[in-house]
Amino acid sequence: MIADTWQIKLLYDGECPLCVREVNFLQRRDAGRGLVAFVDIADPDYQAAENGGVDFATAMGRIHAVRPDETLVQNVAVFREVYTVLGMGWIYAATGWPLIGTVVDWIYGIWADYRLAVTGRPPLAEIIAEREAKLAAREGDRCRV
Repeated sequence: MIADTWQIKLLYDGECPLCVREVNFLQRRDAGRGLVAFVDIADPDYQAAENGGVDFATAMGRIHAVRPDETLVQNVAVFREVYTVLGMGWIYAATGWPLIGTVVDWIYGIWADYRLAVTGRPPLAEIIAEREAKLAAREGDRCRV
């Protein structure tokens, strides 16, 4: 259950060790205030409809966040907004500047394209197929009950 006090909802990959490390840091900074809602897209119960319509495959491609008004934020802007909500906006402030922002977004794009390989995980298509198979098996188990 997500508290209704959140100012931004961060969609993250709970099977990515680097992502989890970052989320753990941010959760400590949030200190139970509920300013940031942390949503693990790898959770089998993840629902796009509850998260700005961002499906699993899209969320795996680039980091996303959802504002309370359901508008989406993606790429480095997610970090900028989350860190601002947690009182650390100065860390990513320069990424809002035109030239620096463009370069940082480009670097993030490279990271996003290769993060699965860098963290020793299979390609996205394989992860999606495995997830769909698990969800289908889970649904089949529910139907038999």
